[in-house]
Amino acid sequence: MRGGWIYILASGRNGTLYVGVTADLAARIWQHRNDPKGFVKRYGLSLLVHIEEYPTIDEAIAREKAIKKWNRAWKLRLIERDNPEWEDLFEHIIG
Repeated sequence: MRGGWIYILASGRNGTLYVGVTADLAARIWQHRNDPKGFVKRYGLSLLVHIEEYPTIDEAIAREKAIKKWNRAWKLRLIERDNPEWEDLFEHIIG
């Protein structure tokens, strides 16, 4: 079974957030940036500020669903814990 990723995009520091899940992180973020749709396009979400890798896509989906239920403060704390400068992590994943 294929692994999965959850990710959080932001419009900027402490801006609008989007939580997503994918099996191919680099391709999905590229897609969000080059052909944005819906919520991502409407709010200009382009900064990849948080990522987590899981052994299976099912585990990643479960984590995504859980995080989507969190309040905003919890999501901000998660980002700040691992990425206090709100760096764009896309360059780190494409190497």
